[in-house]
Amino acid sequence: MFRFFDMPVLHATRLGPSMVRITLAAPDGFVSGGRDQRFKLFFPHPHQDRPVMPDVPDDDWFAAWRALDPSERAVMRTFTVRAQRPGEVDVDFALHGDLGPASRWASTAGPGDRLLALGPTAPDNGGVEFAPPPSARTILIAGDESALPAIGANLESLPPATTAHVYVQIAHDDDRQDLPRDVTWLVRNRDEPLTEAVRKAPPADYAWIAGEAGAVRTMRRHLVKDRGMPRESVEFMGYWRQGSTEETLLAETLAGATPHTPED
Repeated sequence: MFRFFDMPVLHATRLGPSMVRITLAAPDGFVSGGRDQRFKLFFPHPHQDRPVMPDVPDDDWFAAWRALDPSERAVMRTFTVRAQRPGEVDVDFALHGDLGPASRWASTAGPGDRLLALGPTAPDNGGVEFAPPPSARTILIAGDESALPAIGANLESLPPATTAHVYVQIAHDDDRQDLPRDVTWLVRNRDEPLTEAVRKAPPADYAWIAGEAGAVRTMRRHLVKDRGMPRESVEFMGYWRQGSTEETLLAETLAGATPHTPED
């Protein structure tokens, strides 16, 4: 349900101090499941004009990619489809300077820049986690800026009658976005931590939390152990980890997984 797509940049739109939206060309066959749809992007190194990948069938890419020189092979990262329209896919990048290759690339990306994607070819593809049951009347959603693209897409998928309590931690006031539901915005180092906001949140039938792995674990533990929410009613994703670089996390993933579908 995943295959490779060439996805050149169509245009870039700055959303705030810490976020840029990159609109990519979406060839026929790229079919997102919506909501928090994950997929993999492959980036060129600064000295390259396009990502370097092995010339092998799609099913055999992983072992062949790992065998390439790490200083030459494409840089692999997982992202969320923020929105899809005919021929276009929006991907929002959280910017943190030159601390990561994806942020570095996105900060200067422009029309014609080349990316490769391992993307979904059917809506039901295993790369979507946000699935509140029809019986859920109240939803809790919480995350930091790394989860903001998924949060936006998740909120757009909710039925009008569903109540959503939404908490998003951001770096700057100007990182706020116009979303379809009311959001409690928490500016880092000024407002209360995201974990504390979740502790004070009203009861919910279903929860989706994502962002820094340590904070996500704390919030999930509170919801399951302190509040007694069923484990299956709490979806949680650690998108990054404090004190670890993207390369460290990727090395850990490569040591213990074969990511034919986006799971890291």
